[in-house]
Amino acid sequence: MNWDQLLTDTRIRPSQRQVDARSAFESDFGRIIFSPATRRMHAKTQVFPLTDDDNIHSRLTHSMEVMSIGYSLSIRFCESPVFQERTQKSSYELFREISVILKNACLIHDIGNPPFGHFGETVMQGYFKEFFARPDVPLKLSANEQREFVHFDGNAQGLRVLTKLQSIDDCYGLNLTCPTLAACLKYPNCDEIDKSRLETKKVGVYQSEKEYLNTVVEKCGLLIDGRIVRHPLCYLVEAADSICYLTMDLEDGFGKKLYTLEMLRDAINEDFPEIKDFMAADEPGRAKITKLRNALIAKLVELAFNNFEQNIDAIENGTFNQELIFSASPLADHLQKFCIDNIFSIKSIYELELVGHNVLTGLLNFFIECLFIKGKDYRRRALKLLSDSIIDVALRETGAVDFENLSDYYKLRVLVDYLSGMTDRYALNLYRKVSGMSY
Repeated sequence: MNWDQLLTDTRIRPSQRQVDARSAFESDFGRIIFSPATRRMHAKTQVFPLTDDDNIHSRLTHSMEVMSIGYSLSIRFCESPVFQERTQKSSYELFREISVILKNACLIHDIGNPPFGHFGETVMQGYFKEFFARPDVPLKLSANEQREFVHFDGNAQGLRVLTKLQSIDDCYGLNLTCPTLAACLKYPNCDEIDKSRLETKKVGVYQSEKEYLNTVVEKCGLLIDGRIVRHPLCYLVEAADSICYLTMDLEDGFGKKLYTLEMLRDAINEDFPEIKDFMAADEPGRAKITKLRNALIAKLVELAFNNFEQNIDAIENGTFNQELIFSASPLADHLQKFCIDNIFSIKSIYELELVGHNVLTGLLNFFIECLFIKGKDYRRRALKLLSDSIIDVALRETGAVDFENLSDYYKLRVLVDYLSGMTDRYALNLYRKVSGMSY
């Protein structure tokens, strides 16, 4: 890999912005901040669906915290003699590039997630798996096209949001720089799933964005021996995300009294003996967990960056095949197991996730029946409920004159674009209306 390519300021469409004091990556940040898709994350689930507790994290607050961790990692990068030598750039030059790219990618890493969090992904995957197995499927899609819906993923949807759906009058969306897009491409893969490699663990790019993926890969130099590999900064974005969900979910869980500090101590004492010092302090439990969270973040940031720096040759060669914090120490594994056992698996979360199942399944049933099974009268009415801007994007992509002339793949893509962009409560309220429970 070549860092001049990795940090290119090229966009998918040549930039038309007025020249100002900002770098291209700083311009990206403004585009992201003012995007409606960014705003909608404030009402999407992080862990606790449909909560009325304002202290609990939403998808937006989580992404802002990931951005903060990404910034911390970027400062280490910019000050590292190893990377100053490798990139042939000064600390200041790197600060104007690396720091902003990481902030951008961290802020948008979850922008394609559907309502009801990761369980929403599971619901949509299960729905389409059953749907395409039916003998009377009313749609004709190729095996490759079906795979995208059966393996629906927020990462792939996020790339579509950024490059297509945040559209004004063309098919380039926010038209972000290639490094910003590459840094949040955890799975630069639109073909078969191969779980032996991080890059191909999921379908992370839809066929509809394959051309854009190829442009990003070409401009950033991410094709090695015929295989598309991750951008090196993607590993730091992934680490920032993992650090946040492990530590901040701990704080949320403690605030909801789901566990005690003694339970946490027993789980991580061997990897993080400093926990005993926090427990011994003469302070309220809330102060202890906040200070403990800060110390855990600092520890995991150090582990992640040191692992990144030590393995940069393998990362640049496309042979590093592990997550930074999980391969650096058992601490992350033990924190993850603790969160799964004591926070993610509680009854109230499961109950609300099942509400999300009914909502998403109900909406999919309603729209598929009205759009593809019943007659024109139903289709005309259902189309009025869909987003005009989302339909317009599909028409621009394909050159079709109206929804009726879209291929079945793009008709279904319009529906999934619409549903995945909903906030939790919007989806719930729409389901109540179309099911007759409210009006």
